[in-house]
Amino acid sequence: MIMMQTELTAEAIYKQEFKTALRGYSQEEVDQFLDVVIRDYEKMTKEIERLRQENESLRRGSNEQAEPVKPAQPVVSNYDMLRRISNLEKAVFGKQVGPSE
Repeated sequence: MIMMQTELTAEAIYKQEFKTALRGYSQEEVDQFLDVVIRDYEKMTKEIERLRQENESLRRGSNEQAEPVKPAQPVVSNYDMLRRISNLEKAVFGKQVGPSE
């Protein structure tokens, strides 16, 4: 299974600080935007974990179902075989087969 490795976590995004410059961005706007990024990142991380668990569950389920259930073979006794042969002879010859009269 391919595991995606990310460089960032929601906590790393939250703790990231930027230097201020004379003509830089508004720190408040950057913070508000990063708050949105953090929420989306957390949702994405939770969804990835949920999908991993679902995938693993489905894999376990498919492994259990991979071995097909063999249907039970009917038990046929000698008596059953003789009865079937007798019925077949009756159908083919139209009369009961036995010693001649």
